[in-house]
Amino acid sequence: MTRPFTATVQRDGNWYVSQCLEIDIASQGETEEEALVNLKEALELHFEPPHATLRIGLKM
Repeated sequence: MTRPFTATVQRDGNWYVSQCLEIDIASQGETEEEALVNLKEALELHFEPPHATLRIGLKM
């Protein structure tokens, strides 16, 4: 299932900062296109189902 999100892109010094307006997620890139691609990846990771991790304790 895909859902459209609204994003803004603003220049901040040498970087472009992209921000999703519906969800508090932002990313950056050296170009507007790269900032949006990075934002898309951040949103995909945000909605990815959680994965169980194995934590191994070390005794000292």
